[in-house]
Amino acid sequence: MGLYTELPTDLEEVDIIIAGGGTAGCIIAARLADADPRLSVLVIESGPNNIGEPTIHFPALSIANLLPTSNFTLFYSGAESDILDGRAPIVPSGGVLGGGSSINLLQYSRGQRSDYDDWKTAGWSAEDMLPYMKKLETYHGPDPRGLHGHDGPIHVSAGTFRSERFSADLLNSLGKAGWPEVDDVNTMDTVNRSMRALRYVSPEGKRQDTATMYLHPRLLDGKHPHLHVVVESQVERILFDDHKKAVGVTYRANPAFCSDPKSRTIKARRLVVLSCGSLGSPLVLERSGIGNPESVKRSGVELVADLPAVGENYDDHHLMVYAYKSSLGPHETLDGVIAGRSDPQEMILRNDQLLGWNGIDVQAKVRPSEAEALGLGPQFREAWEKEFKLHPDKPLMLMAATICFPGDPTGEPEGQYFGIANSSTYPFSRGRIHISGPSLDDAPDFDPGFFTDAGDIDIKMHLWMYKKHREIIRRMDVFRGEVASWHPQFPAGSKAACIETETALGDVPDIEYSAEDDAAILQWLREHVETTWHSLGTCRMAPRENPGVVDPSLSVHGVHGLKVADMSIAPGNVAANTNNTAMAIGEKAADMFIKELGLSGATFSWRL
Repeated sequence: MGLYTELPTDLEEVDIIIAGGGTAGCIIAARLADADPRLSVLVIESGPNNIGEPTIHFPALSIANLLPTSNFTLFYSGAESDILDGRAPIVPSGGVLGGGSSINLLQYSRGQRSDYDDWKTAGWSAEDMLPYMKKLETYHGPDPRGLHGHDGPIHVSAGTFRSERFSADLLNSLGKAGWPEVDDVNTMDTVNRSMRALRYVSPEGKRQDTATMYLHPRLLDGKHPHLHVVVESQVERILFDDHKKAVGVTYRANPAFCSDPKSRTIKARRLVVLSCGSLGSPLVLERSGIGNPESVKRSGVELVADLPAVGENYDDHHLMVYAYKSSLGPHETLDGVIAGRSDPQEMILRNDQLLGWNGIDVQAKVRPSEAEALGLGPQFREAWEKEFKLHPDKPLMLMAATICFPGDPTGEPEGQYFGIANSSTYPFSRGRIHISGPSLDDAPDFDPGFFTDAGDIDIKMHLWMYKKHREIIRRMDVFRGEVASWHPQFPAGSKAACIETETALGDVPDIEYSAEDDAAILQWLREHVETTWHSLGTCRMAPRENPGVVDPSLSVHGVHGLKVADMSIAPGNVAANTNNTAMAIGEKAADMFIKELGLSGATFSWRL
């Protein structure tokens, strides 16, 4: 098997180097190896192998990878922000073979048709992307419109368990609020609807990550002898010849996994593909001399290509999570796993059906009514009319329910909880990430920019959604109160105060919010908004003057033989968890590279 923690010393040159073995990188490597098994392909991944790791392969245990102690997750610390009440936000990213697809919460979600059309890039419209979305998946849900794939490597199913009582209850309440249940909200045009969530889980209950489903089978089948993967190895920089053609990389052993991290150079005869993610790829480019001349030179790096957009345009989905008490039974939530009352090893031995469940059973794509939007003030109204009113397929928010306590339950009474996660689909705020020095050990200069938009449009999205979702939750039969420590701290005597109840509320009047209550919500949002792990845009695909980093063929402006293929190339956001788009980018990129390299006999060619 060509998977190493240290490459053989006689492997000094390959045809193609893929710098980063994340979600897209694994797909690209596998597809290139299939196109021509004689092609030598090397994947360099900073994190460990993902094979045989229970917290990766069993969905119910994946919450462990959200913890700061995880060996499979990278944590990027942002700058302290007055807007966030002095907090320094932390943005995690995949740090294991398979990247985010190995550690995410497995929710199946696709972007909207207008998302990709709004990229306004030849070859990257919704019609261009849909075939790759279909190619990657085997979809186990209803598909009357033929919009899904049925023979791809990644299975999309309900897994082995669903909390039926909770799902029916929440979907009923969502329907009464005007967001009724449908079979599929992932048709790329559905909005103001909800569904019983599907996930990147096989019907047998195993995670469907790109390392396991694309890369490992080819490493083991004996048919791809020139496919190599080295893990626990960090790419330092890309090497260029005198004509600015990428000819190799230098990398080092990851000091997190070894005591003597030495650097090594390996050459690429044909192509280098950078796929280190939205937080990693721009840093590699800048350490290689590609970026804003001022920041590159200030960091002690010789300039290779003047590209001011590198590391700029950081985008994300802004997440707020709220905890609730429920009347569900222990067998209907994942609280036993989250709180440590269930022994994972015993669950594995008895093949517990809960293991194949990620605890997310309901999802919705929603937007306010015209009246609700206009009620958020003149600046919000201007943004609404420009960005949303004429685009009826664009949701303002993604909503998902976690059927367990949605965080660390330490200190909370033993019980059965659920959480509601609301994330804004198209934030107006933008951030940045840059190097601060030439070494991997120099901490990045990172500011995710949460809630920094002019007019406070982003925070008003969450103000509306907090009030809206709370009315929905209070009308559920299983609702037994808010967990007050996970909600705004309303003033004494507020009609919006959190409650506890021993029974369902029955006839529920709408909550009345005062100006002081709104102020409490806004303060809470600033104190608690966080990333949804959906980083994108830092190497955006656009003309250099637009400004962009890569062209439609994913070639980096100003150099040759270098591609970028991950979520960093997205020119705009998508109303979905980003895993699907990352995989589709991987499939499309592989298809383009195969044709460029002449491996498929295609007649057209993008520039290298």
